[in-house]
Amino acid sequence: MGGHPPNPYLAPETVGLAPGTALDAGCGSGAEAIWLAERGWHVTAADISSHALAAAARRPASGDAAGRLHWVRADLTTWRPDAPFDLVMTHYAHPAMPQLDFYDRIAGWVAPGGTLLIVGHLHTHDTLGHTHDAPGAGGPTAGHAHTPGAATGHAHSGAAHSGAAAGHGHHPPAEASATPAAITARLPRTQWDIVTAQEHVRTLPGRPVPLHDVVVRATRHR
Repeated sequence: MGGHPPNPYLAPETVGLAPGTALDAGCGSGAEAIWLAERGWHVTAADISSHALAAAARRPASGDAAGRLHWVRADLTTWRPDAPFDLVMTHYAHPAMPQLDFYDRIAGWVAPGGTLLIVGHLHTHDTLGHTHDAPGAGGPTAGHAHTPGAATGHAHSGAAHSGAAAGHGHHPPAEASATPAAITARLPRTQWDIVTAQEHVRTLPGRPVPLHDVVVRATRHR
């Protein structure tokens, strides 16, 4: 598959889920959406950037996976799906709205018994006062945007933040980051079971600054 591989958290967080319907909220160049479709999921991959969607649609998908992919140009701050999904996921999407409000919004699109998977930038002291300074290639521009990271460390940035070029290792702006506690606090325990709420630090070849990630997975009660 051309382009960067899917995010490294996707496989371990979804391996035990039965394939169903999925939404990739802010799909960028489509690595995660294609990976799911190749494993039997019917995926709606939404992004505001027509350039990113065109690039995603050109990526090869094995077997009959292409028939399970639906590419949608949408501003996720205003768009609403017609039906809920068994899996709603987002990877580093920076919407043109408060980050936690965006997570609240997409959580509402998870079907009863379904899964919410959030992979984002961890809010640390390093996120304060930093912005990306090189334009991303092929990411959305308004509503949410994506900038390619090095290898599996691709990142997404909003209209107000131009994304860092691959391998430069710049920190995300504070408004585009979150902590596991802040995310899970917005998921009422009367409605959700928290499966994963973790912080990760990883390094990538050619990237001097480590990536600080937050990963949250939750299951909606039936």
